[in-house]
Amino acid sequence: MRVSDLGELSGEITVFGGPYSNRQALEALLETARGTLICTGDMVAYCGAPRTVIEMMQRNRVHVIAGNCEKQLAANALDCGCGFEDGTTCDVLSAAWYGFANENVSQAARSWMGDLPDVIVFTHKGRRYAVLHGGLTDIARFIWSVSEDAVFHEELDALNMLCGDVDVVLAGHSGIAFERQVAGVSWINAGVIGMPPHNGQQSTEFLRISEQGKASFENLSYDVSGAVSDMEQAGLRQGYHKALQTGIWPSEDVLPEALRRYSSSFAKG
Repeated sequence: MRVSDLGELSGEITVFGGPYSNRQALEALLETARGTLICTGDMVAYCGAPRTVIEMMQRNRVHVIAGNCEKQLAANALDCGCGFEDGTTCDVLSAAWYGFANENVSQAARSWMGDLPDVIVFTHKGRRYAVLHGGLTDIARFIWSVSEDAVFHEELDALNMLCGDVDVVLAGHSGIAFERQVAGVSWINAGVIGMPPHNGQQSTEFLRISEQGKASFENLSYDVSGAVSDMEQAGLRQGYHKALQTGIWPSEDVLPEALRRYSSSFAKG
């Protein structure tokens, strides 16, 4: 398990997950981002510009942790490593977008991904942070705002054994931003910028931590039509291109029941 310690950070921090090969969303994020940039992984996924997104992340010196997509691509694996059940919508649809990504990521990029840390730690305004992808026990673990307390306790215990006590966990993977208080620790999923959070809106989400240490979720608007065009030109017309426009995932079966279609549980916190 590779841990990268950024030490004491000052100023603002911009935390985001899942660019998902969405060049336009990443461009919009970089225009509004301030201070230190941290990504919770999954640079490459559903959308049509994997190579460009990787180059942009490298050029802008974003601190990136390895998500399951980075791990799988680095290993030249044949699937995204999410562990979807056979025959589910996510399982069926992932074959197309992962196959496209796998064909369009260079060996140099795979080598870079293979060296990314599993966890980033830092301190800011007296609080200690740990950044991970899904979970520490399972990189592709789907952890939601409605997950049982036991899930968070298990992950916090694993983090404690790896890098000591933390005050805040910044996570990604599941695609919907939320904040949850567990055992005195703030668990914050920063959301993803490359796909809307299944709420019927085109805008996506990221997290900004102010110079004073206050964390706030922010909406990100970007050139949706351009991203859709990239996907269509790449032959990625299996449903996620429509999700960028409608704000509704074609793969709702990955969600717990409480988070399906405009549930009140979408509220953060």
